[in-house]
Order: sequence, then C-alpha cells, then structure tokens
Amino acid sequence: MQFNGFKKEGIEFLEILSKNNSKEWFELHRHIWQETIHKPNISFIQDMGETLQILVPNIKSNPKVSGSLFKIYRDVRFSKDKTPMKSKIGLLFWQGSGHRMQSSSFYMHYTKDEYFIASGIRGFKPPLLKVYREYIKDERKRKELHCILEDLKSKGYLIPEPKYKRVPKIFDKDENYIYLTKYDTMFAYKEFKIDNIFFEEVFLDKAFKIYDDMKELQSWVYEMTLTI
Repeated sequence: MQFNGFKKEGIEFLEILSKNNSKEWFELHRHIWQETIHKPNISFIQDMGETLQILVPNIKSNPKVSGSLFKIYRDVRFSKDKTPMKSKIGLLFWQGSGHRMQSSSFYMHYTKDEYFIASGIRGFKPPLLKVYREYIKDERKRKELHCILEDLKSKGYLIPEPKYKRVPKIFDKDENYIYLTKYDTMFAYKEFKIDNIFFEEVFLDKAFKIYDDMKELQSWVYEMTLTI
C-alpha cells in the first residue's frame, strides 16, 4: 500500500462529525471513515514506518488501532471531554519495550483544521517522571538536553512550557539548566494549518524532514527510558 496523501473527504468527514458527535451517527457513516480516513492512515503508517528505519532501525510501527493508530472512540471515563468521538486522528511510531505512550516516539495528529508533528514523550506518568529527574541529576545530561532544545528552537520548533513552578527538592536551585527539572514531559513539536501538501504524496517527505530534525531529542529521550 502506497501513501499518496490524506483525503480532503476525510477532513470533510471530521467537520461533519464535529456537528454529529455520537456513536450512532458514526456507525451509520463508518464506511466513509473507513475509506477516507482509516485507509490513508494505514498507508501513511506503513510507508513512514519503513522510512523511519533510516533514523531508528528498531522503530516500532503497527498499522492497527491501539498500535500506531489511535482509537476514534474516546474513553470518557478519563476525559473532561465527554463527547464519545475524538476530534483528532493520532498516529504514533515508538522505540523501546515499554508501553508505547511512555516510549520515545515520533508522533502526529490532525484535526479538521490543522496537523501537529512531534517527537519525544507527551507526558510522564509518575514512574517515568521519577526516572527523568534521576537522569538529569547528571549535569552533562541536562546540558546535552538544553543544547538539543536550543537547536530545535533555533529551527522554529516549539517546546512546551514547564508544568511545575518550583524546583524539585532533590535539586540545588543554583545548578545549571535547572529549568529542565520543572518538566513533566519532554517533546518538541510544530503545528500547521491544513494545506495542499497534506493531501499529496510529498507530505511523507515533509513529515520525515521534521522527524529527522527532531532525531537527537528522540534519541535523548529513548536513552533516558533505558535507565528504567
């Protein structure tokens, strides 16, 4: 299967879904989702999964729901948003033997309006947060991460704001690059409005170029997870 761009009809489907957000409506129109969203997603996962092996030979790519493709149904038990269907389509390629969401990854999602491309881990659960803080006790690791982030920012990539206002007690407030201790996540990203490239085969090249730019961060985060 060869990726030749996402479908304009898929974006139109997400637009209509936003106004008819119910399982009943979705099931009646599942065939449209299957053809205009699911199939192009599978093609992208297969082609990008192979391409990413250039950067990470053991990258994990699984063209199935709950693998590289996120579920369209929302688990309302754990979400403030109680609408049953998600408004964004998420895709993930990960490295490591742990849970995919706690593994260093290349990620993207898209909505009816924009697409988002990122690398790293989008949220540390408590065990991984502890590992991260232990890892960056080493000033060399903090400096290495700081330099990677500064390089990405110089190229126009965005870094999330730290979650915490206070430095954790295990750190000396006067240490270098101390701002890194306030994070509960570590990733870089870029957002784009839906454009013509999104619907073309060359989108694969655009996404890969971004992942290539982010490879050092992805690698740093992966090496951190190996200390678990």
